[in-house]
Amino acid sequence: MEDSAIRIALVVPDLLGTYGDRGNALVLAQRLRWRGYRAEIVTVLSSAETLPDSCDIYLLGGGEDVAQQAAVNFLARGDALRRAVDAGAVVFGVCGGLQVLGTSFTTGDGATHHGLGLIDISTEPGPNRAIGELSTRSEKDGLGLLTGFENHLGRSTVGPAARPLGRVLHGIGNGSEDTEGALSGRVVCTYLHGPALARNPALADTMLSWAVGESLPELAPFPELTELRTERARAAG
Repeated sequence: MEDSAIRIALVVPDLLGTYGDRGNALVLAQRLRWRGYRAEIVTVLSSAETLPDSCDIYLLGGGEDVAQQAAVNFLARGDALRRAVDAGAVVFGVCGGLQVLGTSFTTGDGATHHGLGLIDISTEPGPNRAIGELSTRSEKDGLGLLTGFENHLGRSTVGPAARPLGRVLHGIGNGSEDTEGALSGRVVCTYLHGPALARNPALADTMLSWAVGESLPELAPFPELTELRTERARAAG
């Protein structure tokens, strides 16, 4: 393995940090260190001049309408995130992060805003807020059951240039055709909080394997996590 650290960018947590999704950065860094890799978390606040385009993984969390608009304005400056994606970086967006990375999102006042267009998914407000446990079955090899909790008004539609991350077993998810999240190349989006990567280690390790460029050795599962996932699978039927 290389001596250089895997750089994990926590993107504007002052805007997209409502639901504790910054924990995803800690999960990724620790799972790398357990395997002997060096990991560095790079926190990029909205007060920064620009986003660095040299990180290996970029994480975007949840936020409210105004915060999402501010995040798009910041990230569109210099187009650093698109350059990073074109160079092979991994991007993970949760809830508001999903909407920021998508093609467009409509806010509660009825105004439609451009997203970054890094994944083909668009969002409009739904009839009511989706709140509660969310379980999906992913069609991506090796992922299987994905669980977390959702808290969002948006209803998202996956376009032809992407595919759903999973199919809803319990909860709302995208609210369109029983889909949840979206996946295109190394850009992954979801409505799962938890943090998502603490509750779904296979998803964390899939993204880490993309970042390091090789398969990773298995880690021993945590009994508490195994118990939680078993209970969630039972609840989802």
